Amino acid sequence: MDASARRRQFNGIDEYIATFPNDVQGKLEGLRSAIKEAAPDAEEVISYGMPAFKMNRVLVYFAAYKSHIGFYPTASGIIAFKDELSRYEQSKGAVRFPIEEPVPLDLVRRMVKFRVEEDVAKAKKRRGR
Repeated sequence: MDASARRRQFNGIDEYIATFPNDVQGKLEGLRSAIKEAAPDAEEVISYGMPAFKMNRVLVYFAAYKSHIGFYPTASGIIAFKDELSRYEQSKGAVRFPIEEPVPLDLVRRMVKFRVEEDVAKAKKRRGR
């Protein structure tokens, strides 16, 4: 993603994805579908200029860059799958899937399901106070 795209506000995920070349669009659509499959009740939103999926709170974000697809399942998602993510560059709440490789969609689905369970549990806990 270039600097101008990062500063731009998008009206939805379709508009965001359309700003990329066809090969990257395919990767983003695959990622989007995997997330929707794992979190069918989640709402698609744009947050911090990136596509995101939200239930009680944002579950995950994703974004495309020149050399990678960024996937942001929060710190807890990275910690829970640290062994499976070890081959990818990561930070506290993000993993970078190289743009020239297929996105590991099965892993993404499992991470999203983990985040859904975490989100539901936290919401129940908040309501119980």
